Amino acid sequence: MTTALKIHSSDHVATLLEAAAAGEPVEIGGTQVVARADIPKGHKIALRDIAAGEEVVKFGFPIGRATAPIVAGDHVHSHNLATGLSGTLDYRYDPHAEPRAPTSGGPTFLGYVREDGRVGTRNEIWILPTVGCVGRTAERIAAEAGRRHAGQVDGVHAFAHPYGCSQLGDDLSATRRMLAALAAHPNAGGVLLIGLGCESNQLSRLLEEVPESYKPRIRTVIAQNSTDEVEDGLAAVAELAAEAAKTKREPVGLDKLVLGVKCGGSDGFSGLTANPLVGRMSDVVTAAGGSAIVTEIPEIFGAEQMLMDRAESRAVFEGVVDVVNDFKNYFLSHGEPVSENPSPGNVAGGITTLEEKSLGAVQKAGHATLTDVKRYGERIERTGLTLLEAPGNDAVSSTALAAAGATVILFTTGRGTPLGFPVPTVKIASNSDLAARKPGWIDFDAGQVLTHGFEAAEEALIDRIVAIASGAETAAERNGEREIAFWKRGVTL
Repeated sequence: MTTALKIHSSDHVATLLEAAAAGEPVEIGGTQVVARADIPKGHKIALRDIAAGEEVVKFGFPIGRATAPIVAGDHVHSHNLATGLSGTLDYRYDPHAEPRAPTSGGPTFLGYVREDGRVGTRNEIWILPTVGCVGRTAERIAAEAGRRHAGQVDGVHAFAHPYGCSQLGDDLSATRRMLAALAAHPNAGGVLLIGLGCESNQLSRLLEEVPESYKPRIRTVIAQNSTDEVEDGLAAVAELAAEAAKTKREPVGLDKLVLGVKCGGSDGFSGLTANPLVGRMSDVVTAAGGSAIVTEIPEIFGAEQMLMDRAESRAVFEGVVDVVNDFKNYFLSHGEPVSENPSPGNVAGGITTLEEKSLGAVQKAGHATLTDVKRYGERIERTGLTLLEAPGNDAVSSTALAAAGATVILFTTGRGTPLGFPVPTVKIASNSDLAARKPGWIDFDAGQVLTHGFEAAEEALIDRIVAIASGAETAAERNGEREIAFWKRGVTL
């Protein structure tokens, strides 16, 4: 007999844990419903009759409205369910956070303590080009320097990008802000900034945005002023590596960890296993005095009130309202509906509407009090849970998390992706099939939540995070998957 999981007592639908054939009985917590059609694994089955126009409830909240009459046992998906989202909204301030109680003691990891007290999980040399014209030059320097300094530092990595010139105003400022934030990241024991010389993103202006305490760890090369920019870059990296090698790992508590939480390629299991499990990690770290950062603003549309209700103050609440409505207006100003999501992969995996996707995605934030809101390119300043402005795109949002200060990213996925980013990116599969099929991509199988329960999975994932923060490689690191991407919003000259 096929089984399905009903998440909340008020839900109208359940998620199939295995595919169901038409006429097959499906068991949901001691009750049964007969499937009226073939329904794929991870998709929704109706638990009762639902009238056309009636709200359909999952996770205890509406995920859209029925576009046709639905009968108990029906497959509930794009053919009979549509989003209820439209434009901007007025929100209520009604705080009722339920954070996990503060903890003391607990796990420690071996990190690199920096001058300002922040702690890195890696001690690498990062090469950041100011402009796309010298992106390949940065990669050539990194490849040779990586060979020369293997074992001296944790790695030498170049992060090429196509921007830094032919940009104007806020768009150029955002690129500069992102690079300055990355240059001050605690995972970088040293940073080489390489410019071309004639670009809009002038190296001198970029340096003005780097905190003074980090400037001793930075070297610069301007290619147009150098006879051999590669040799000059290699000499600069040699200096940085020699200095960075003096810093050694030492035990620190979870209060020094900064988690970025992200989901990519979600499926019908993401909101049942991986995302709530990551939410538990957010709670563990913030309760210990550490930090968690949640982003992907378009992927909280329909669930934003859940975060607003956990705002520490009215000012934080209003910050969430501004970021959410600004992002909705960004969509609307380009003639796009705010509900232009889920992706084709999400739909194939069983997610029908943006509300459904968002209600699953927002669970990565756990139950911690929301202590701050930051705009794109800004760095976090407070411990606890921070909401960061960034789109849902995997590379853009993960880069923003790193620039904001995340030293480990927990990346949940139901579909799988090989992508990796500047900081260790822990790929967490929502289902065991994906973990078994793609062991070269996946670091942790959250499908075990369905077989072993949340408590066992939580303990196992904490252990894995501690090991990775202490130096164990992620799958993306083993595969050499490292990249950055910026949010391009302005005119290109």
